[in-house]
Amino acid sequence: MTVPIYQADAFTQNMFGGNPAAVCPLKEWLTDEIMQNIALENNLAETAFIVPENDGYHIRWFTPTVEVDLCGHATLAAAHIFFNHLQHTEKEIGFHSKSGLLKVTRKKNGQLTLDFPADRFESITDIPAAINEGLGIRINEVYKGKFDYMAVVNNQQTIEQLQPDFKTLATIKSRGVLVTARGDDADFVSRCFFPQSGIDEDPVTGSAHTLLTPYWAEVLGKKEMTAIQLSARKGYLDCELSGNRVLMSGYAVTYMKGEIIL
Repeated sequence: MTVPIYQADAFTQNMFGGNPAAVCPLKEWLTDEIMQNIALENNLAETAFIVPENDGYHIRWFTPTVEVDLCGHATLAAAHIFFNHLQHTEKEIGFHSKSGLLKVTRKKNGQLTLDFPADRFESITDIPAAINEGLGIRINEVYKGKFDYMAVVNNQQTIEQLQPDFKTLATIKSRGVLVTARGDDADFVSRCFFPQSGIDEDPVTGSAHTLLTPYWAEVLGKKEMTAIQLSARKGYLDCELSGNRVLMSGYAVTYMKGEIIL
């Protein structure tokens, strides 16, 4: 038995930039154990598995260690593969998921726009000690979303210089910790740490921007913003808060296609 596999770099126009994701289009589901083992073997932040369903597709995402409820960059990578390699001719594609229906639209300039549910943020007064200890800086402003904690710092340089203690961050009961600030060359910047999910630092995290975008829309007083995730690979997003949805636009490039022999 063989399974097709593709790999694409998401939220970048340059190969070896952005966030790499594997995409496996299937005719029917493999067992959870096999999908988890494939994700572990790939050793990427996420591997997306997709099967046809009703009027669209169903998508699931696995890190090397766990299945997750929402992943932006692997959804962008999957849409890129369907548009460019699997003859999907419509300008929009829909993926059913554990987080509801996720739509991806292809724009005339080649960008792909993710339409995701916006996350809600709430201020946290009892800040977990592991956030301050794990980031190695004193954090005074922390928020909590559905999946992650979000720490706000004074400037971009603070984020660039962070050297987290991932072992300490891994003890925090959440999917991960986001750190964000106003940007020098974008409206806001961030870095995202998920050692609890087997990923110390994610290169670009679309799902994190469902929390970052509503926060910065309120702080900056505008709906449309540019964002940069300041990982070593860097990722670039155009974000828009549209009611209770977040629209995230970015590019993707194909790195690889092949077959898994099971």
